[in-house]
Amino acid sequence: MWRYIVKRIIQAGFALFAISFIVFILTHLSGDPALLIASPWASLEDIEKIRVQLGLDQPIYIQYWRFISGAIQGNLGESIKFGRPNVELWLDLFPNTLLVAGLAFIFATGAGILVGTISAIKPGSWFDNLGKVFAFMGVSLPSFWVGLMLILLFSVGLGWLPVMGMESWRHLILPTFTLGWFAIAGQLRLTRSAMLDVLDSEYIKMARIKGVPEYLVIGKHALRNALIPIVTVGALNFVGLLTGTVIVETIFNWRGVGWLAVQAIYARDYPLVQTCVMLGSSLLIFMNLLVDILYAYIDPRIRYR
Repeated sequence: MWRYIVKRIIQAGFALFAISFIVFILTHLSGDPALLIASPWASLEDIEKIRVQLGLDQPIYIQYWRFISGAIQGNLGESIKFGRPNVELWLDLFPNTLLVAGLAFIFATGAGILVGTISAIKPGSWFDNLGKVFAFMGVSLPSFWVGLMLILLFSVGLGWLPVMGMESWRHLILPTFTLGWFAIAGQLRLTRSAMLDVLDSEYIKMARIKGVPEYLVIGKHALRNALIPIVTVGALNFVGLLTGTVIVETIFNWRGVGWLAVQAIYARDYPLVQTCVMLGSSLLIFMNLLVDILYAYIDPRIRYR
């Protein structure tokens, strides 16, 4: 088990190294960073000063070495727009993203597992058909459209909820539902499919023949054995919600790391863009490793060698 974990950590390190190289190259391929940062009225001397200040006058391999060596030490540079360390900026706003993404994850996972389980217990019923329609809509409708429709209905039309901001718990309702909309659909479909497979297995039939109460058959035997794909998708959904809040945070003016990434792009703050991508990728890789480790505890039959 420990050999497997160490191996995965080494693989994660190589993956992060590859991501850092791709991100670094792409930000430089977008044009001369000094020209992008400088104002339209800047002189050639001003542009050259920016190059020297940011180390852009040095060869590209030296720039990359400075970037990767700083990243290993936890230093991803300083924001051009905000004038603060990039990691500090990201960490200051990450709790806001964690709050809305965490609530969206709880909402999506709870609703998806509940509706998916009931749909599997009663396949072909009106509830099952309604769940299929809901899942289809969740996959088909983009989150930005859902967010705008919710604003038109509950904020502009009915006046029940605020349009944007972060002042109270009421400001969390629309972003949470908008962000969790797509995740609910995927969790529902996967739970239903996994539960149907498990409920058709021989040991479930044997448990029912022995007279085991139905709630124990569903809750203890069926749902537990259907949890492996559910945990996998749920964990990846959680990271996807954390790193995919750009649209929702922009629509509702929720100041998290997604909002920060948009501000960095608008300001042509390429060091901050690199930081947002690197830290988001680190979260995704770490969660994949955590899910693999959890497999062995959810299903004792799984052993890593």
